[in-house]
Amino acid sequence: MDKFVIKGGNALHGKVRVSGSKNGSLPILFGSLLVPGPLLLKGVPTRLRDIKTTLNILRELGAQIEERDQQVAIEVPTEGPVTATHELVSKMRASISSFGPLLARRGEAVVSLPGGCNIGDRPIDLHIQGMEALGAEVRYENGYIHARGPLRGGRVYLAGPMGPTVLGTQNVMMAAAGAEGVSIIEGAACEPEVCGTAKFLRAIGVVVEGDGSPTIRIEGVGQDGFANLGGVSFEMPPDRIEAGSYMIAGAAAGGQVTVENCRPNENMALISILQKIGVPVEIGEDSVTVTGVDKVSPIDVATLAYPGFPTDLQGPLMALLCKTEGVSLITEKIFPDRFTHLSELRRFGAKVRKEGSTAIIEGGSKLQGAEVMASDLRASACLVIAGLMAEGETHVNRVYHLQRGYEDMDKKLRSLGGDVQCIDEAALEKQE
Repeated sequence: MDKFVIKGGNALHGKVRVSGSKNGSLPILFGSLLVPGPLLLKGVPTRLRDIKTTLNILRELGAQIEERDQQVAIEVPTEGPVTATHELVSKMRASISSFGPLLARRGEAVVSLPGGCNIGDRPIDLHIQGMEALGAEVRYENGYIHARGPLRGGRVYLAGPMGPTVLGTQNVMMAAAGAEGVSIIEGAACEPEVCGTAKFLRAIGVVVEGDGSPTIRIEGVGQDGFANLGGVSFEMPPDRIEAGSYMIAGAAAGGQVTVENCRPNENMALISILQKIGVPVEIGEDSVTVTGVDKVSPIDVATLAYPGFPTDLQGPLMALLCKTEGVSLITEKIFPDRFTHLSELRRFGAKVRKEGSTAIIEGGSKLQGAEVMASDLRASACLVIAGLMAEGETHVNRVYHLQRGYEDMDKKLRSLGGDVQCIDEAALEKQE
């Protein structure tokens, strides 16, 4: 099992290029189930564990796949398996995104209840509610969701107690693309990844309107409507969470870092926070330059649905706020239990505690290198950033979580001057 060994205290300098979006790529890869002819997807972060899991699920469903550097060529037959098995689906919550396209294209879907990061309760009831609103018959049996079509256009409401569901919106959009007639999704998520899915559906001939707003209208083409489609090429958007993580790393570790191949407008909530706490930020057309500082001002922040501050950057920001002179608050309004990194930050000497859904960060303590354990994808990034800030050596164990969503983070940080090594512990044991 891999771990990161970080020697802190090195300022980061230079340019880092953002990879294609993980959260944007996963639903679109599953959307390939809608397309019978050749499909070429470009800018795919193919070295991510979640991407590899997705491609294996697609192969299990009969897809013919050829991987090249940052490109995936896919061809999916109309007839084929309809079951996404527990062995693969349990590794990644986004596997539920196979549900809508399978149902739309093959008229039936059997999908294991998904796994993924342990960041709190994330039910899929809104996904099921959406499919039922489109006419699907859905039942649970032995840990699997079974659904049958045919699908017909309908009106769907997708906002839940914690706000709109991003994956649920994308899943229902892809199901609606293969339904007969017009579907209206109310309470839709407005995240850029939803707009990316809409752009993909338009590329394969589906009329989609209103993405980026709470109401999306889709003109379904029916189960056989994609029969003659092929030769489609589509470019994945850059990863806004990776971009934000490197902005925070640059601010935390000192020096000056330019994050390239990003869309600054998608990270304006973070950029505004960085500016408020005293981090110099220069915004370019497709880049953001961040200059590190020794101290930052305290702030009161809440995670919110887009365009608010994203929950996926809550952990990384928490590490940076350890540099404050004063007390900062981060209230988690998307996943109230997403604070497993707090106990690990305390191992660095950070003064952090949790009250309800709010983390309280008392700055002023110098972080010291420590042996820590990553518990989920974004918590991993939090601990890496803390390791860059800390004095001495840090070991971040179980970075397979991080490798699910950050492509070559150790190499990218080394290119900026960070002393970060990825160690294969099993290989070391064999050498010994």
